[in-house]
Amino acid sequence: MSKTSLSLRNLESRVGEEVGVSPWVEMPQERIDLFAKATEDFQWIHVDPERAKHSPFGGAVAHGYLTLSMLPKLAESTFEFSDRKMGVNYGLNKVRFTAPVPAGSRIRGRFTLAKYEKLEGGVQVTWNVTVEREDGDKPVCVAESIGRHYF
Repeated sequence: MSKTSLSLRNLESRVGEEVGVSPWVEMPQERIDLFAKATEDFQWIHVDPERAKHSPFGGAVAHGYLTLSMLPKLAESTFEFSDRKMGVNYGLNKVRFTAPVPAGSRIRGRFTLAKYEKLEGGVQVTWNVTVEREDGDKPVCVAESIGRHYF
């Protein structure tokens, strides 16, 4: 799957549209363990697959914040902005973890442009992001992600 090339200056007309869907991204146990190490969040439901087999999830699951932290990866693998010099994450609104991400599963993001605001030297965009799990029956995360992009 190739990236969608977008012009930030011309993006305003797409408010309300799903603008892109990312490729699938693997969520292996190794990634979960590395996230646990980086954040010092070693709760057994994430890092002890044997014990987690007896949990309501039937196995280890990714941290919700790991799933959330994948948004930049999902976005960057979906879009390239032809007129951007620099972009930064500005914040998040209304984040919910609506289903587990089992170790070994794959996720992807769906990006709908919710808001477009002009800034001095750039724009601020708000995306409604839905993160799906392959073969899942409902989203694993929904969030409003805000980015600032400069020309």
